[in-house]
Amino acid sequence: MDDIDDEPLETTVPGVDSKNRHMGFCFCLGELLVFETSFKRRDAVRGVKGSPLLHFVHKDDEIYSPVLRKLFNESRSIFVALQNSSEEGTVKTKRPQCVQVSRQYRSVLRAAMEDMNQLAVSTRDPNLKNRYGSQVSVLSAMELIWNLCEVLFIESATAGSLLHHLLDWVRLHVCEVDTKASAVLNSESPTEHQDYWHVVTGYVLQGRMDDARQMLAMFARESIPGSGTRNLCKTLDSLMKKMPIFVPGSNQTLTEFELKWQHWREECDRYLQDGTFASNPKLEMICKILLGDEDSLLEQKEILTTWYHFMISRLLYSHPTVKPTELLCYAQSSLDIFLGRESAAESLDNILMAAFELDVHQVIKDCSIALSNWWFVAHLTDLLYHCKPLQSHNLNFGTNMREFLLLEYASGLFSHHSLWQLAVDYFDYCHEFGKVYLERHIERVPLDTEHKALKVLRICEKRQMTMQVQSICKIMAMKAVRNKRLGSALSWSIRAKDAAFATLISDRFLQGYCISGSFSDLDLIDNLGPAMLLSDRLTFLGKYREFHRMYGEKKFSDAARLLLQLMTAKIAPQSFWMTLLTDALPLLEQKKVIFSAGQTYELMRCLEDLTLGNPEQRNEHHNIEQEDDVETTKVEMLRLALARNLAKAIVQEGTLDGS
Repeated sequence: MDDIDDEPLETTVPGVDSKNRHMGFCFCLGELLVFETSFKRRDAVRGVKGSPLLHFVHKDDEIYSPVLRKLFNESRSIFVALQNSSEEGTVKTKRPQCVQVSRQYRSVLRAAMEDMNQLAVSTRDPNLKNRYGSQVSVLSAMELIWNLCEVLFIESATAGSLLHHLLDWVRLHVCEVDTKASAVLNSESPTEHQDYWHVVTGYVLQGRMDDARQMLAMFARESIPGSGTRNLCKTLDSLMKKMPIFVPGSNQTLTEFELKWQHWREECDRYLQDGTFASNPKLEMICKILLGDEDSLLEQKEILTTWYHFMISRLLYSHPTVKPTELLCYAQSSLDIFLGRESAAESLDNILMAAFELDVHQVIKDCSIALSNWWFVAHLTDLLYHCKPLQSHNLNFGTNMREFLLLEYASGLFSHHSLWQLAVDYFDYCHEFGKVYLERHIERVPLDTEHKALKVLRICEKRQMTMQVQSICKIMAMKAVRNKRLGSALSWSIRAKDAAFATLISDRFLQGYCISGSFSDLDLIDNLGPAMLLSDRLTFLGKYREFHRMYGEKKFSDAARLLLQLMTAKIAPQSFWMTLLTDALPLLEQKKVIFSAGQTYELMRCLEDLTLGNPEQRNEHHNIEQEDDVETTKVEMLRLALARNLAKAIVQEGTLDGS
């Protein structure tokens, strides 16, 4: 496909004083920040004061519309269901499923169009009314294109059934005749209404013979009994009733249908050549349409409204067994005949022409250029991929068309504060680059609240995105530390498996205990479980809390054993030894001997190591003893308590040995 170079669209930024001030800009995810700088232009008008201006130009402005957000949400569930469906079926078994999915997409698209139209009708703001009206037109064109692609590429209708589907397509999207019919039928005298014959002719042009015959019967009933007009109506009614219709799935072959259709056409031509309807131009015009007369069809331009309606009506009465490969010839000639030199083909015309040419890649490319967001091309391409037409089409830069369009669509969703969650599912089903895109985009999601952070974290954990999990946890842990929420900070650091940060938070807990004499966030510390093994300091914090719990439950022997283990196994930081030894004082003063002689010797050794073992520690504690009488008193009390406990332990152990 050749590249198409189009001039970029100009976006007007309200409030910009570009004549007097230079503008600055900054690219963000999916948007552009425009602002006035303090630099004035050389030709600026003197005395003009600039006002500070910040303006965001969004890449996909439509995603901020509530109606389209609803469309994106509903189409996401259809997309995921399609991906999760069985991929083992053959093309024949998958085709009905793809048709059903296509109709689901069209259903949500039509619902969005109706909601947008309701907004356009209800609003009083002329600017909003124009904006909503424009979006209704875009949504209508999207459904028109999608429906045609469904007929040509998904259902892959063949000769005979093809025209049947195309008639349904036209009836659904060119519905002015129904509006006029309602007005005619609600009038006092329908047959005298100015649009009566427009309705009859419109029904005939769309192949709605039953409706046309009912309208014609009204005209016949109001005619004079026995008059020529009534007889002419009966004759035309008989012709319309006899018109052969190919029913897909019936036992009738195409050859049989063509033979019946040719005989019916000859009968219509015979009535026309005999001048049967010459006395009534309206009825004669309808008879000419039944014969597929191009001049007569062109006279109904006002009713047909579009070249593709003209094309389908032309095929209906001239070539009802048209094949898909013959559509382009009829489409091109119908476009040229219908538009003539009055106007050039528009983007929609080119897209429809590419569809009639059965060039699915050109349809996708033209839609990508014409439409302002990626929703349409991403979902249509994905659906066509599952139906096989696009499966083998790869691009030159590393991925196929389906994945490229899904990546672009999902990237656009990530710029929205809530739609980013939908994008995750789309990235999941882009097997080549989806995870890479998700990793890059999810790092930019602002973690405004802990609830949102947990949501992002679950997404990353489910997809084994280890680096992103650690990054999120570290960010939230730092936020919690700044807000003095140590429990939350410790929880996030454990999730991140960050030993260094867990050590830092554990030190904060211990410092808080030294100041206040109690722990905060006891529930978290009591339930650390295996997580306490993340770092030595966290292990000490958990075990030290366990010591306090044992002491509170009066399990003094177990508490004493654990306290001694914390010191002798070097788990406790030496700076915290004095606190541990102070915690041992109540146990040493118990009437019942808690610490054995050997354990008491270990405590004495720890106390001596603390005060004399390390020269730096000795000098430090020497200074402490000089400057801080409290610390000096603690050391003396510990020595006295240890000596008493040692004496009691020796006596008790000696007595036990003697006995």
